Amino acid sequence: MAKKIVAIIGTYRKGRTIDTAVAEVLRGAADNGAQTEKVYLIDKHIEFCTNCRACTQDRDAGRRGTCTHEDDMAEILQAIDEADGLVLGAPTNFFGVNALTKRFMERLIPYAYWPWEAKRGPSMRVRKPDKKAVTLTATACPSLIARLLIRGPLKALKIAAWTMGAKVQTALLFGGAAHTPEATLDAKGLRRAYRAGERLAKSLL
Repeated sequence: MAKKIVAIIGTYRKGRTIDTAVAEVLRGAADNGAQTEKVYLIDKHIEFCTNCRACTQDRDAGRRGTCTHEDDMAEILQAIDEADGLVLGAPTNFFGVNALTKRFMERLIPYAYWPWEAKRGPSMRVRKPDKKAVTLTATACPSLIARLLIRGPLKALKIAAWTMGAKVQTALLFGGAAHTPEATLDAKGLRRAYRAGERLAKSLL
């Protein structure tokens, strides 16, 4: 049976840099036998987390607790739980991931067990990663400057992947992006993304 890879895409702009990069990662994966699926957060109804922590109280909830919100998040997380690999893509906005992706990340708290009586922080329900992931972001800053100064987005995406039970295999940063309204990826960037998808699919065999 083909391994399944789900991509969570946090861009506001379909067909541009982030979307193009994710598509190329998935193409590399599909060319190596993986089944792929895209989830565009911009198309989903996702409420803001209210920090009620209801989802974190049941010790025996399994992989994740149940959120009180009735929106599209449960369906998204079900697809993630059933996947073998993940791709997380989001643009860099103001030194961090954009608000759309941040809202998604805040709703990952069901993967934690955190009873009110606990004296420490939350415990992750998935203690040992059982998935692999590719993360990617893009910024208009040149790559060298971005790697020195803009570490927040890749770190945030890594933590999100880990929370969902995935170990990041490849973290892609595309610098010098979005210098025109219609910008996508250059040939070098496309090759990097494709190879990341190839590697991800092969590692799941």
